[in-house]
Order: sequence, then C-alpha cells, then structure tokens
Amino acid sequence: MTLSTIRVRGARRLAGPLLVMHRSPGVSLGEEVVVVCGDGERRHGSVVELAGDLVVVQVYEGTAGLDLPGTVVELTGETFRLGVSMGMLGRVMDGRGRPTDGGPPIVPERLVEATGGAINPAARDHPQDFIETGVSAIDLLASLVRGQKLPIFTGAGLPGNDLAARIATGARLLGDERFVTVFAAMGITRREADEFREAFESSGAVDRIASFLNLADDPAIERLLTPRCALTLAEYLGFELGMNVLVVLTDIAAYCDALRELSTAREEIPGRRGYPGYLYTDLATLFERAGRVRGRSGSVSILPLVTMPDDDITHPIPDLTGYITEGQIVLDRDLHGRGVTPPIDVLPCLSRVMNAGIGAGRTRAEHRAVADQLYASYARGRQLRRLVTVIGEAALSPRERALLEFADGFERSLVGQGPGRRSLDETFGIAWRLLATLPRADLIRIPEAILATNLPAPVSVPDAGKP
Repeated sequence: MTLSTIRVRGARRLAGPLLVMHRSPGVSLGEEVVVVCGDGERRHGSVVELAGDLVVVQVYEGTAGLDLPGTVVELTGETFRLGVSMGMLGRVMDGRGRPTDGGPPIVPERLVEATGGAINPAARDHPQDFIETGVSAIDLLASLVRGQKLPIFTGAGLPGNDLAARIATGARLLGDERFVTVFAAMGITRREADEFREAFESSGAVDRIASFLNLADDPAIERLLTPRCALTLAEYLGFELGMNVLVVLTDIAAYCDALRELSTAREEIPGRRGYPGYLYTDLATLFERAGRVRGRSGSVSILPLVTMPDDDITHPIPDLTGYITEGQIVLDRDLHGRGVTPPIDVLPCLSRVMNAGIGAGRTRAEHRAVADQLYASYARGRQLRRLVTVIGEAALSPRERALLEFADGFERSLVGQGPGRRSLDETFGIAWRLLATLPRADLIRIPEAILATNLPAPVSVPDAGKP
C-alpha cells in the first residue's frame, strides 16, 4: 500500500460479485480497488457505480467468504492497467493477463488501461489486404480482410472452437512475417483449455500466439476483463509496434452471460432475454477496437465466435453482433451431421469488405467472379435438392442433375476440406475443377476471358478426405 492509498471501512451488503459500501471522498468510477478480508486475504476489484452516498465495487474473485465488519477496501486512485510486452507472445495467461504456464514472470514494457475505446472514425482507415485463414469456404467466399471484424456463428455441439483454433494457428497475411494472433477464451472447461494448448503447440505457431484463458471455474466477472485484456495487448502490438494482429475471441455468449449476471446483481431493468439494455453498446466497445489507423502500419482484426442459443440467429447476442460487425461465418448442424468438416453453410455467410482484400486487376476479377459463380450454382443446387424430395430425381433434366451433383461435390470437396490447411491457390484449383463439371453455358457470372484461361477439361472431383 502506498502513502496515497485510502483505506475505507463500512461495507454494507453483498450482492453476488458486488460489494456495496459507504462512499468515500475522492472515489471515482472505474477506479481499481483492493478488498482486504478479515483474515488478511487480498482480492481485487473496481468501482462500477456511484449512487448517492453508496459505492458499488465489483470483486473479481467473488464475494464468497467476505466478513462485512472486518472488510477493508483500499482505493488505489488508478484504473485497471495491464502490463503489455512482446514477451507475452508464446505465453498462456489467465483472464487478467497473469501467466499460468509455469514460465517466468512477464516483464511489462508498458502499463496500459485495459478499458480501451473505439478507434476515432476520423483516424480510421478502410480495411485492406487479404488474410489467408487456410479454410477454403472462408478464403474464397467470405474473405477475412486486415482490419475487419468477422464473427463466426455456431451452435451448441458444433465444432466452433475447433474452427477458432484452426484459424488462430493457420491464419497468415501473405508476405508479412509480423503477423501474430491474440487468442482469448472465456468460460471454457479445463479439457477445452488443454485442447487449445495442444492445438497451438502441435501447430508450430505457438511462438506467435498469446493466449488468455478464462476457465469455467474462474470468477464469472473476470470474463468481462478477458477480451479487454486481449484487445489491449493487440492494440499495443498493432498500433505501437506496427504488427498485424488477429484477435480470436471465444465465446462471446459466455461474456454476455457474465454481463447479464452483473446487471442482475445491480438490479438493473432487463432488456431482451434478460440481457441489459446496453448490451449493444458494450459489445461495440469490444468490436470497434478493430481496424486500421491512418499513419500507422499495424492493424487489429477481430474474429469473435458466438454460440447461438437454440441455433437462433435472431437471439440478442448474434443479432446485435451482426449489426456491429462486417459480415458473418455460419456453421450448420445438418452439414456437421453429414460429416462435412468444417460445417460452414456458405449461403448465409458474408464478408462486407471482401472486395477490399482480394487483390487487384485480374486476380481480383477472377476471385470475385469465381466466388459469385460458386455461390449462384450452389444455391440453385440446394433448391433442386429440396425439389427432388417432392418430384424425385428422375424428373430432373440433365442440366439440373449436373447442378445437383455440383452441390454435393461442393460440400464434399471444397467446404469439407477435413482437418488440413489449404492455400488460396489450392482452393482455386478445387473450385475450377468443380466448375468444369457444369455446362459451360451455366457459367454466366465468369467473363469469357477468365474462363478461357482457367477452366480445365471436365474431371471428377474426389472427396477431400479420400486418396
């Protein structure tokens, strides 16, 4: 305790993770505090509300076991600050940035307020440059762009975490060796944490990944700090050190549930599905920290994973996330049941800034044309698949049968790539072989000059997982 630290007694009541106490002169909103229990145990927290003569303190470790008469609150006069450094790459930390991998302490290069803030629109630069994730359905049809925020919508039991880990280890910015990943997981089990660690170590990319892991048995309130700590490190690496950073956040639903728990403890009027009315604003304070800043070479891109309760894309969490972000990747339960890995349903997928990152000249024209043609042909094949259940396949014309077979091959070979990573060139090779199975007259979205240069002779397309 420093000489400027103020010690306050007079705790009045407990409400979940909140401690209500008498207001002391000089206390400020967002101030970091230390809660000293009667037995000498020290817990940390922050001031979340000032109401008349009362102060509400959010205790990160929870209030279980606190003895009100013997509890002392130390006011530090500072907000929560995270010590950041390049040394955090390759390390595993808890939700507040403290090492949990048994390695040496992290020596901070700077102390930065973790609350952060959205990038000033006047200083924001437009996203650009293609980030190759190694996942064909994303790279070709809903491309991730440097400085973009692109969520993954998944459901309970779907391999959303597997896809998040795959992108965290396999993503790269072509021609850039200063591309790193900050991975933040909220409310995960110990088994899931071990799986993430193993995935990172086996990928060979562990030295360029900083991991913040908040476990299910950690305080729920700590989940509100986890993504902010991850983004604070990302901003330091990107905007101060000039690196290009991809931030993977999983699972936003766990973050929102912790926010709802805090809102309930504060006895706030609930909004949709019990979530606080400021859920949209709170999520925006996270996602709008992504982007590029004029005059700086680095960038921060965000890939949040959102579990949709009951697979409901209109649920408040995915609904509000979609309003803030620039597109979405959607996982499908039916594809997963048929063994397609990863089970990405490309029809509802979208990347609103895709055109800014898919190259220039002929490369850009080819990418856009091939993506449009694949989307249109697959959508038509899906329609015919439903029609077949009514009239039978025998009633289809040869042209319609080709589209139906194309849809099946598209799911098996391009979307269902299996566990391996694919380069964009490999993805284009498969796409062109798929298009070669269709009548040339159906390829109306691709200019003739591009067809003449790239379309191979018709061949059969093998399944991705078979030799």
